Amino acid sequence: MAEYPVLYNEEERLQAVEQCGLLDTPDEPRFDRLTRLAAYLTNAPIALISLVATERQWFKSRHGFATRETARDIAFCNFALTESTLFIVEDATQDDRFRNNPLVTGKMGIRFYAGKAITGLAGHRLGTLCVIDTVARGLDPVQRRLFEDLALCASDIIRGAELERQKTI
Repeated sequence: MAEYPVLYNEEERLQAVEQCGLLDTPDEPRFDRLTRLAAYLTNAPIALISLVATERQWFKSRHGFATRETARDIAFCNFALTESTLFIVEDATQDDRFRNNPLVTGKMGIRFYAGKAITGLAGHRLGTLCVIDTVARGLDPVQRRLFEDLALCASDIIRGAELERQKTI
């Protein structure tokens, strides 16, 4: 498995993840609606809103996935974080970056992944909105556009949550 990429401002990004006030918080309907919509519009069994911290990716919202977090070193979201556009892996078994990843070779059996970075108030990429499937495939142009719109909505919700938190501090 290849080492994951990091952003040039990784230390600042990690501070922003810690300071956003969302890590390890309870489920919230405003985030869960987005993952349900993402799964439905892409016809994917799994949709997640992740926050990528120092050594883990933690899921603020999960649709079709029971696990609350995974180790960062196996996270597909590391790659989506570094992209300004939608990051898609149509068949993880055919991609050198992922073919030996335990999320691909193990019980989960990831084949398809699409993720888009989501940002906080300061513009740092905190995590992703992503969808996952166990079959290799892609997204059509309409699905791509709508998925990117949902990622923007996730960023808007995170920014709103950050503003709410600032008012109470």
